[in-house]
Amino acid sequence: MSTAPGRPPSGRPHLAAYAAAFARTALANITREYPNAPAHLLAGPHELVPPRDLHPAFHGAYDWHSAVHMHWLLVRLLRHHPDRIPAGAVTAALDAHLTPAALDAEAAYLRAHPSFERPYGWAWLLLLTAECAALRTPDGARWASALTPAARTVAGLFLDWLPRATYPVRHGTHANSAFALGLVLDSAAAAGVAELAAPVGARLHTWFADDHDAALRWEPSGQDFLSPLLAEADVMRRVLQPPRFATWLTAFLPELSSGRPEELPPPEVSDPADPQIGHLLGLCLHRAAALQAVAAALPPGDPRRAALDAAADAHLHVALPATDGDDFTLGHWLATFAALALGR
Repeated sequence: MSTAPGRPPSGRPHLAAYAAAFARTALANITREYPNAPAHLLAGPHELVPPRDLHPAFHGAYDWHSAVHMHWLLVRLLRHHPDRIPAGAVTAALDAHLTPAALDAEAAYLRAHPSFERPYGWAWLLLLTAECAALRTPDGARWASALTPAARTVAGLFLDWLPRATYPVRHGTHANSAFALGLVLDSAAAAGVAELAAPVGARLHTWFADDHDAALRWEPSGQDFLSPLLAEADVMRRVLQPPRFATWLTAFLPELSSGRPEELPPPEVSDPADPQIGHLLGLCLHRAAALQAVAAALPPGDPRRAALDAAADAHLHVALPATDGDDFTLGHWLATFAALALGR
């Protein structure tokens, strides 16, 4: 349930080293209702209500999807590094939010607003559900059970949307199709919605199997926090067998065949405090996660593996220091992407 390998190579940072700081950040975020950017279309003045009225579980962390993935981060830290975080405070906060009543309300909201957070927030909710189930404790089982109605709702929304999604969204922000569907493939079985895997895989083949001759110079766009090229490569390694994937990757990104990590340098982040330019730090972390995963999917001895791992390290070096700051424009989301890049 991670887009990066679980055990980083010697010399690469480990999630354990960041667990305490990330837990503090996530706890502060999920309990912080303002500032808030609700993505809610007002039907009338009666809907001018506080965020927690609309989203009793996921009203913190500035916006709904960030609240969902900050909850995921806390559960992941409980699962892998409970001795490095304030486990009691984390459990209490999750207990306060992941209740059956609150999550039934979230499921009802999703049903009433069927394009809300499509597909990014949907995918994160499935990943959160799967992480709770993987915790394998009474707390995790309780939270996973409470999340089940929302997860089932999201599964239904995906099954309705996928046949109508004729074209993928390829830009590097929330609507990116490849990134979200990769999270779905990682989480569907553990989240109790295994029926999503086949239609998601089929749609990915339709969208991407024939892609070729992409160019690394197309990236980045000025507000990307996802790499469209690497999101696509990362999701296709999930649905293609390794030999086929290696061949597909050669056709899709022929420049990677040079085996030179400098072909994909980290972006210049001129103003991290700018909410859009700061997205590029997230791009570094997403690239790091995807580069590691793509490298691991290639056959042993493939010369691209070392280059991709070296590029991942360069991107981590640029972005990880930014996770240790008090700027809320970055703090409400960046640690989650660091956790994806650092594995377990």
